[in-house]
Amino acid sequence: MNTHKNARLTVHGRALLITRILEHGLRPEEAAQAMGVSTRTAYKWLTRYREEGMQGLENRTSRPHHHPHAICEEQRQRIIAKRYERRIYRQISSEEGVSPSTVARVLRSAGVNRLSSLEPARPSNRYEHDNPGDLLHLDIKKLGRFRKPGHRVTGSPQAGKSYGAGWEYVHMAIDDHSRIAWATICPDESGASAWRALIAALRYYRSLGIRIQRVLTDNGGCYRSGAFARACRRLGLKHRRTKPYTPRTNGKAERWIQTALREWAYACSYDNSAQRAEYLPVWIHQYNWHRPHSAIGYLPPISRLPVMNNLLALHT
Repeated sequence: MNTHKNARLTVHGRALLITRILEHGLRPEEAAQAMGVSTRTAYKWLTRYREEGMQGLENRTSRPHHHPHAICEEQRQRIIAKRYERRIYRQISSEEGVSPSTVARVLRSAGVNRLSSLEPARPSNRYEHDNPGDLLHLDIKKLGRFRKPGHRVTGSPQAGKSYGAGWEYVHMAIDDHSRIAWATICPDESGASAWRALIAALRYYRSLGIRIQRVLTDNGGCYRSGAFARACRRLGLKHRRTKPYTPRTNGKAERWIQTALREWAYACSYDNSAQRAEYLPVWIHQYNWHRPHSAIGYLPPISRLPVMNNLLALHT
């Protein structure tokens, strides 16, 4: 049991109080004054020590010995069983003769207070395409611009404010097979910015010998725009979109965004957002060429390109 943060006496403090009274010959009033507690408290711990020994100085639970309104274990199990029958709180309350708050407390402790918790866990749907370029995951992350370090660095909500700085949008891509990643920063997330970022990404992957066959995006407005659809048709790309409200379908892109935020955007203190943007290509090179990736055996993503193996051995 944890000791209260404002407690004057811990177990060791109580033992010291008893030692000063019984071994040093101090009166309980004097020992209490020295320890900064009341005389009544000193007598309480002295009485417990004489009755129970050192065991009496331990913390005790404040749980009552008797609770006349507590429900029995059998009724508790009935409440949980009825929840698995998808009964609502009011139904269980009326059938068991207890208040809805009691039903809520029992179900919360059992972890079945939400109906969604009764559903079995969805099986993992792990997949990986056979070749680089078979599928390119796309997504966008919105980041705030800043002219000076913000509250993450200064610790003050007001000292690091950059009023009117606006936003910048990081258009991100990651190859499904190799995990080779790419990103660029655009001023908005319009359809025009999305297809320009797509073309820039294709050029980057083509420089590594990867030809993209299809792309996977969420249902954002820029990816549903006519400009992005025309760009995909002209580039010969098959465009797939995720199921609405199911970000796990585009899980590799979501995980790539989390890594970028942790290891690039929020990894260190930048003087301003322009300095952060300048470091993005450097970090992407580090990610693709040097950073071990757990999903591919802790090898860098570039190692999954057979034509790059010899170059990788000489690269620094």
